[in-house]
Amino acid sequence: MYTDILNIGLGFLEGFALIISPCILPILPIILAGSLTGGKKRPLGIIAGFVLVFSLFTFFSRKLVEYSGIDLNLIRQLSYAILILLGLIMVSNYLSEKFSLFTQGFARVGSNWPSNSKPRTDFISGLLFGSLVALVWTPCAGPILAAVIVQTVIQRTTVLSFLTLMAFAVGAAGPMLVIALFGRSIMPKFSFFKTHTLLFRKILGAIILLAVLSMIYFTNNLSFLSSNNTETPSGFHLEQGLIRPYSTPAIGGITAWINSQPLQLSALKGKVVLIDFWTYSCINCIRTLPYLKDWYAKYHDQGLVIIGIHTPEFDFEKNLSSVKEAVSKEGILYPVALDNQFITWRNFNNSYWPAHYLINKKGEVVYTHFGEGEYGITESNIRFLLGLNQPLTTHTAPAAVSDTQTPETYFGYDRAQAYSSPDKMSKGHQATYHFSQKLPLNAWSLQGGWTIAANRIISTAAQAALRIHFSAGKVYIVMGSTTSQPIKATLLLNGKTISSHSGKDVKDSSITIKDHRLYEALNFTQQEEGILELQASSPGLEIYTFTFGK
Repeated sequence: MYTDILNIGLGFLEGFALIISPCILPILPIILAGSLTGGKKRPLGIIAGFVLVFSLFTFFSRKLVEYSGIDLNLIRQLSYAILILLGLIMVSNYLSEKFSLFTQGFARVGSNWPSNSKPRTDFISGLLFGSLVALVWTPCAGPILAAVIVQTVIQRTTVLSFLTLMAFAVGAAGPMLVIALFGRSIMPKFSFFKTHTLLFRKILGAIILLAVLSMIYFTNNLSFLSSNNTETPSGFHLEQGLIRPYSTPAIGGITAWINSQPLQLSALKGKVVLIDFWTYSCINCIRTLPYLKDWYAKYHDQGLVIIGIHTPEFDFEKNLSSVKEAVSKEGILYPVALDNQFITWRNFNNSYWPAHYLINKKGEVVYTHFGEGEYGITESNIRFLLGLNQPLTTHTAPAAVSDTQTPETYFGYDRAQAYSSPDKMSKGHQATYHFSQKLPLNAWSLQGGWTIAANRIISTAAQAALRIHFSAGKVYIVMGSTTSQPIKATLLLNGKTISSHSGKDVKDSSITIKDHRLYEALNFTQQEEGILELQASSPGLEIYTFTFGK
């Protein structure tokens, strides 16, 4: 709870700090111009629209693109065009006259509303104006948002993420509110503004035009600003680099090192370092390992150091011998450090598995990437930092996940979602469950004896079963056993034994669970939908999570 409040507070302070940022200065005259017309509630509407739409637009923009196919650049360009038109209308007497005639119809409609409608109309018009400003400002402020985005988008709790964004927007809107109120209450008291209203309107219109043009210039040059590096003669530069590199946090609290003596980042200046936060039962982490191993093999002799920070998601991943076995099985040759107490994780303020932090020779974090993908960009940045100017053959990696596939599904009560048995979940106690008669897509259901613990479920009777309605190309299960004896788990797909599309850990439609690890259950050639049932042969089967692939 304390960390959550701190994140929200930091979001507000980072937003307020934009008062000294060049990206907010062009917005202020627009806010001032918008606040000078309409009633007293219009400035409040402008600020409310800005805060709300900025927060929603930033929070849902990625999903908006995924599900609607809308190019957000088009929205931004349309907003630019509308604001340019607004500026031209304010500068030109002819356009102002035509615009006034055009809006008279709306005014007549407004006059037919109840007598108390004008304040409401002023507030709504301000709301729309502030919303438009937010749509324009969001892409402009992109690089400045880097710090707050790290604290928002990567949070597990979406409500906390949105509240942090709202706090950021409220902080940024503070100076805007002051400008808006100043425009309403102070400026009309000066005789200059009373006698030169037309001239002042034109000045503000010109300022708006200059401000929008400067924002367009600023947006179109973000790639240069974010690189923090000048291009080399060969055209190489740091792609998607941090706008503000920062000193590398310390590696601390390590309980054991594999493939290396203990390392300190302060002793590695002069080297290019890639920090990889991972854990051995995470399929997303496992899918990045071939790229990490390839980079280590190609660039280690030229000055690249890769350090895998193994930070466990589940308690069984803290076992040194298990991590050593996973490192050996995956063929990892670079150093791996066990961060069982999450000390290094917290030092880096990290929240993702996997997460990559690229450090230059001066000991500064200059590039980060969370999750899978962007392998070509990461390798290009490694080469740039190493001073290698030869042409790069980039990796073309197919997407490992699909937007329509079932999301990772946890079974402990701490993070359980889409539970669909008719019986109420009994937290931490043994109970008997029954399958749901109709299982929705992405939902799961239990039957027989189970104990639902904080981060896993444990079978307490033979033939205890689980069903999950999935849509994916590959199905993985993180499982283990509470006993020293192997436990057999029988698999049924749509009520039938699995004769084809078996995962590599499946034999005769069953998996034998000996160790705590990730097991591959199904492997289709394309994304399929079905109901997978798993039956435990005896008590003691632990199931942590189902993960899915394309």
